[in-house]
Amino acid sequence: MNKAVEITDSNFNDVLATDQPVLVDFWAEWCGPCKMIGPVVEELAGDYDGKAVVGKVDVDANPEMSAKYGVRSIPTLLVFKNGEVVDKQVGAVPKAVLAGKLDAQLA
Repeated sequence: MNKAVEITDSNFNDVLATDQPVLVDFWAEWCGPCKMIGPVVEELAGDYDGKAVVGKVDVDANPEMSAKYGVRSIPTLLVFKNGEVVDKQVGAVPKAVLAGKLDAQLA
């Protein structure tokens, strides 16, 4: 099973440099809702292996990207296509909601 990519300020642009959609989970260790959605993000990484990139950014360790994309509340999940934000979800949601956002970019 594929795991979510650990994304940092230094490799963020490299991760976005793909023709696949990219789902990025901005999270923190101390965040309750982040812990709820974490396993869902990991499942999506496996479900979309080869179709989309799924990654996680620890906002405490990587403040640069969090600031660049205006992440004020966590979890914030951004969907990128061709390096641009095409969708956004703030807060914990069911897996089907996030899968739908990825599916919309694969269509």
